[in-house]
Amino acid sequence: MIVKGLTVGLLQENCYIFGCSRTRKAVVIDPGDNARAILRLVDQQALTVEKIINTHAHFDHVMAVSAIRAATDAPFYLHREDLPVLHEMPSRVRLWLDMEVDPVDDPDDFLEHGQIIQVGDEELEVRFTPGHAPGHVVFVHHAGRQVFAGDTLFQGSIGRFDLPGADGPTLLRSIREQLLTLPDDYVIYPGHGPATTIGEERVHNPYVGAHALQE
Repeated sequence: MIVKGLTVGLLQENCYIFGCSRTRKAVVIDPGDNARAILRLVDQQALTVEKIINTHAHFDHVMAVSAIRAATDAPFYLHREDLPVLHEMPSRVRLWLDMEVDPVDDPDDFLEHGQIIQVGDEELEVRFTPGHAPGHVVFVHHAGRQVFAGDTLFQGSIGRFDLPGADGPTLLRSIREQLLTLPDDYVIYPGHGPATTIGEERVHNPYVGAHALQE
């Protein structure tokens, strides 16, 4: 198993490369910007990118999708419910960053809750976790006891729910049903900030932890 992360873009988004150490096959998770750095890391690890898989389609998570797709010929996967978010990406970049960017083409296929993504000898389970974005998913690697959580659960925080298509109660329910049902030692690799664990957030997270205010 290979897990490499790098922080990219003005919003300091965490992109991850997950690969199989035997076959050298890999997926890129949430390529948000700086495709050159992502591809350099792939080459340094002697990996072949077979898929681009996204937790959701907010612009800070997808701005390098087209370049990675073009360089690797890897298909792009996203949950169907996040298509409107993907289509709005250029206007959101204009609003937030005052930049003009090209749209990202539609996914080659869609992610489904419960789907297993094969990466060489490794497997990632897709779990549907809406709330921060309508089509948000997380990727769970049970063999390595880790979760690529996108913008659901952070160290001491949760994803924003004041954005178009977001909903706070839905996000809290997703975290409680799809993440906090995992064992305490599972490591959370979030879309922003440092890694944490399910156990740490189960106890100390001010939104969903043991002492959080109830809805």
